[in-house]
Amino acid sequence: MKRSAYSLGLSGSNQEMRVERLDVRGHFPAWLTGTLIRNGPGAFVVGQQPLKHWFDGPAMLHKFSFQGGSVNYASKFLETDALRTSQEAGRLTYCEFATDPCRSLFKRTMTLFSRRPTDSAKVSIGRFAERYLALAETPLQMQFDPDTLKSVGVFLHEDNPIGQMTTAHPHFIDDSMYNVVIRFNRICEYRLYQTGHNYRPRRVAAVSSAQPTYLHSFGLSPRYAIIIEYPFTVNPLNLLLWMRPFIENYQWQPRQATKFFIIDRHSGELVGRCESDPFFAFHHVNAFEQDGELLVDLVGYPDASIITHFYLNRLKDADTRLPHGHLRRYRIPLRQRQRVKYETLATEMLEMPRFAEDTHKMRADYRYVYGIGLNRAQPNGYYNQIVKLDAQHGDARTWYEEGSYPGEPVFVAAPNSQSEDDGVVLSVVLDTHTQRSYLLCLDAMNFEELARAELPQALLFGFHGAYFGA
Repeated sequence: MKRSAYSLGLSGSNQEMRVERLDVRGHFPAWLTGTLIRNGPGAFVVGQQPLKHWFDGPAMLHKFSFQGGSVNYASKFLETDALRTSQEAGRLTYCEFATDPCRSLFKRTMTLFSRRPTDSAKVSIGRFAERYLALAETPLQMQFDPDTLKSVGVFLHEDNPIGQMTTAHPHFIDDSMYNVVIRFNRICEYRLYQTGHNYRPRRVAAVSSAQPTYLHSFGLSPRYAIIIEYPFTVNPLNLLLWMRPFIENYQWQPRQATKFFIIDRHSGELVGRCESDPFFAFHHVNAFEQDGELLVDLVGYPDASIITHFYLNRLKDADTRLPHGHLRRYRIPLRQRQRVKYETLATEMLEMPRFAEDTHKMRADYRYVYGIGLNRAQPNGYYNQIVKLDAQHGDARTWYEEGSYPGEPVFVAAPNSQSEDDGVVLSVVLDTHTQRSYLLCLDAMNFEELARAELPQALLFGFHGAYFGA
């Protein structure tokens, strides 16, 4: 293995800190007066135990506060039971995505009925009814204080949905939160829930499945919820026995179709089941209805091998070749049942997709998608460029700087914006030359750099974030 310079973003651990007025090069817009909060792993070793996968580390929150062109920074581990007990034991105590604390057969047997899902909500950030949430794929979502980043506790409903898994990307719309919970049993179910400001979830619908898929996100249009069952599935008995880490129980079934379940999110009726050729996706982008069709945009892969490429030993390899995800549009006929086909909307590689969600979510006229990818001249290793894709015309703009490795780009609209891309894009970037990270600010229209704020440490590669206006 050829160890990469960017392994700095996949090794060791970050320190908690607060820094007033980061050193800034260039000028952040004066109108940028809110807060960007990001989520992701804060360590890849627990005590003396190295973790195996990018998705395994304990959650750490990073906050960037903007005021008058200056940027303040704070970071803090999410205070969870998983973190506390692991620190006390000097090793992992909860089951993570691809690393299991139980090494012996005896210990595995003893924990069959007491195995606890992690509460390390390390994937994304949301705000619901003025409560700030760290989100992950287990139902144990964590509430935190946005000022101090201190944990408030597990976000519990009065009638908590019963299920072992959920998606890390709920939809917040119409004063409600929609999410899908997966219930593993003799008959497994995907359950769609709507939660209002009374924090009481209402089960909208349930769809049975013999072997559920790994579900990181789902789609939502003005009328429908879209649950996609990729042929990357699990026998629920294997999860009960749990003789291997969580994700290793899932198997790619290349001869099986991908299934689409279309639910009327107002009535709860399952209005459609259809199939396509096999594919896999982490992230939905947008969905809307148009001319008798349901259009679903997502980042699609030919199979689920991207998950194995995120094992740390592979991801650190400078010669690794990540599978390419592309912006796809699946067209689902609403009035007839036929096989679903897709078109590729742009040829540039894409992952961690974002768009102008506040103004163009579920709209047919949305146009621009931002994400990370690989520069065509430097196609090996970790993601090294930021992309802006035109979903209507297929054009692309890119930002690339040798030795820099960006994270998810978050779009922030300018006040009284006149166009969909009138604003800025914010991304945390690892600079392997200085061995530190910086917060990059791009003009979202022309993708020219406006400013960067230098951080005192190299941040581990994270996942998702959200911007909250002042």
